[in-house]
Amino acid sequence: MTLRSPPRSCARRGAVAAIWLAALQLLLAPGGAMAAESCARALAAPAALPTGAERVQARERLRDWVGQAVARSAAADAARWQAEAAQDDLREARAALGPQASLGAALGPQVSRAAGNTETSAAQWRASLGVSQLLYDGGRADALVQARRLQADAVRLGWVNQQEQLALGTVAAALEWSRYRSLLQVMDDYQRSAACLTAAMEQVVAADRGRLSELVQARKSLAQVQLTRHQIEAQARQSELRLRRWVGDASLDDAGLRAAVDDVPGLRALWAQLERAPEVAQARAQAAAAEAQARSAAASLQPQLSLSAGLTHNGNAGGSLPGSHGAAANVTLALSVPLWSPGSHAAADAARKRALAARRAGDDVLEVRRHRVTDLHDQARSALEREQLTAAVVRDSAQLYGYTLQQWQQLGRRSLFDVMAAESDHFGLRISQENARHDAQQLNATLHSLGAGLLDWLAQPR
Repeated sequence: MTLRSPPRSCARRGAVAAIWLAALQLLLAPGGAMAAESCARALAAPAALPTGAERVQARERLRDWVGQAVARSAAADAARWQAEAAQDDLREARAALGPQASLGAALGPQVSRAAGNTETSAAQWRASLGVSQLLYDGGRADALVQARRLQADAVRLGWVNQQEQLALGTVAAALEWSRYRSLLQVMDDYQRSAACLTAAMEQVVAADRGRLSELVQARKSLAQVQLTRHQIEAQARQSELRLRRWVGDASLDDAGLRAAVDDVPGLRALWAQLERAPEVAQARAQAAAAEAQARSAAASLQPQLSLSAGLTHNGNAGGSLPGSHGAAANVTLALSVPLWSPGSHAAADAARKRALAARRAGDDVLEVRRHRVTDLHDQARSALEREQLTAAVVRDSAQLYGYTLQQWQQLGRRSLFDVMAAESDHFGLRISQENARHDAQQLNATLHSLGAGLLDWLAQPR
């Protein structure tokens, strides 16, 4: 039997395989282009749990930013002036319960005619001093004072609630800025990994032009990563601009900021704090003020008793009347009894109904917040669990990517598409982990604001 030489196609494939093997050996040689572990350097180690010092530092940073936001806010200033004006109204109502004194004076000529006789006085003067004291009004003045006091409390709580809204807006903007900063770090790692993979593929193509399509795919993947990073960078700039709206020119530093709001408060503790929430307390105070107004309106139908005393001195000079001087003093006990005033009854009924409406509105505010707290608490727990589960998958995906990369570079058992798929999956999981972590932070901050308030939470020692 005659032996035939191998076909040319087989010989050609053998030559290409030899070149490919040589390229891989070149990649693995000391001082070579890329080793598997060099491309895997972009895989971040699992983030360590924040320490107590980091939590305190992050909370202090947030507290400083919230202080900046409150100091810069015109709305907070307007609410403060409203609160001070309400205190002035309260002082006015309290003063009405005490003695009232007045001083009067009159000076001028006088002409009078009676029974055909005309009498004139070139100068006539009168001076009077009066003092009065309300003795009994059916409780109307007391109810009005109580209403003003409760209204002042409601306005003050409105000021506190305005500061709470500023605190929530500032913390939310800070956490959103931190989110995009964290995503940028992930995309930087992804870009380094994709660039490393592209550089390795360029060296392979230099030895085997038949792999050019894979190089094109690697470059396309790198370009997509760069585009995504550019978009996230733009979002990071926009989030910084939104944060600047709250904090102005304050120094920004997100180091350790992810540790600021990492705990999910207990649901029962949050329910217990709802009564102390500024918005709920404000609604309660408004309802109580409306009830006091209703009592004041009803008391206007009761008899009123007052005591007054006065001293008058008068005199005249010049003209046809002879000059004279005189003085008079009086003490008066006055009783006023409403007999027929249909409008007063309607006003009292309207005030009573407004008080009932305010009370029910306050109950609705509390009920709505209770349901919202319950819903957000479940979302926060789910986000935190999702972050923890994703962290475990991220660790597995990092190992998978490293093994796939190693098999591709050392053994040739995996294709470039397998490597890029493992790479994309790993960094996609890291992005999901960061989003879940920051979602949990945002929800936790909102929960604290719905409870006793962010200002109270930020002021507490860790």
